Amino acid sequence: MAVGMSRPRETHAAVVRAGEGPGTAGEPAEGPALGPVDATVDPDDLPDGLVIADETGRVICFNSAAARITAVPRAAALGHPLEHALPLEDLKGRRWWVLTDPYGGLATRVGQPERNLLLPGGREVLVSARYVREHPTGPVRRVVISLRGTEARRRTERSHAELIAIVAHELRSPLTSVKGFTATLLAKWERFTDDQKRLMLETVDADAGRVTRLIAELLDISRIDSGRLELRRQPVDLSAAVERHIQALTANGQTPDRFLVRTCQPLPTVWADPDKVDQVLGNLLENAVRHGEGTVTIEVAPAKSDEKGTAVTVSDEGPGIPEESMGRVFTRFWRGSKRGGTGLGLYIVKGIVEAHGGTITVGRGPGGGAEFRFILPVSTPAYLV
Repeated sequence: MAVGMSRPRETHAAVVRAGEGPGTAGEPAEGPALGPVDATVDPDDLPDGLVIADETGRVICFNSAAARITAVPRAAALGHPLEHALPLEDLKGRRWWVLTDPYGGLATRVGQPERNLLLPGGREVLVSARYVREHPTGPVRRVVISLRGTEARRRTERSHAELIAIVAHELRSPLTSVKGFTATLLAKWERFTDDQKRLMLETVDADAGRVTRLIAELLDISRIDSGRLELRRQPVDLSAAVERHIQALTANGQTPDRFLVRTCQPLPTVWADPDKVDQVLGNLLENAVRHGEGTVTIEVAPAKSDEKGTAVTVSDEGPGIPEESMGRVFTRFWRGSKRGGTGLGLYIVKGIVEAHGGTITVGRGPGGGAEFRFILPVSTPAYLV
């Protein structure tokens, strides 16, 4: 990339030559030829703030994103010394350009990594810098500065803080129960009858299961967010998987007539991770039973789309999900009007479905309740094609 600019003026242009690769300038990039493309990109088109100072330390480029992020007008920056155009301070109140001295110091320096700095008035910005030299130990000819706002980082920090608070709350209750019952049993074992001991131990077992499920959910979230969710694909019979879950629910006390299953044959063979598919079905069916009302209808049918796959629809006859909440159903910690659970299940469901290359949607079912529909593509492994 070459950046071409004249001395202070109101317009600047950055020239990107698509034929140049990431190595030495002028060398052709590896891979398929892109053809003779020469696109000119204006610095104002860049999403991040761009500030460039020449060899004398005066600003020769100050794009619109930089003006927006810093609240410094472009006219007040162009042609002025860098320390005046960007009077940055570190978190200890030290003047940043005096502290780092871009044009002096060690001749081997190549720049500054991104860090949080302050402008007058306490405005925070993320700043990184690159020192451009004609040869490795020569004088600095340009200082190229990238500026970013802190809003995205703050949103991430708030999300992490909220996750920690939810996890702490969800762990406190079962662990307090486990600690209380085990301490009581150890101290007064002989005073309790066998039935009382059994009740206490069953409570401990149930609460330990809650903790185990929460830890599993947190691990799933970590893998989904980092793109490390592993899938062990094999042929999956979705209709048989639905029947297994319904049998488990009826064995736990649900009446068989609570469920209506519709299967449209023939179904394409879907290659997916059976454990992950069970996790998706279990979550959707449990939500329909716990939060919905009336008959829970499960439909398994070939996907009505250009891509071959199978669609599974789970709907109930309850009050459904308010229209204004449907956009937040698959976000972290969404719990709807009823409390209970961590609010992480549907976020994980969406991550699993999308990891398979599928899609999931939510809407209002024919009976007025919530309707979840996910599609898993065939995804036949390449070695079988």
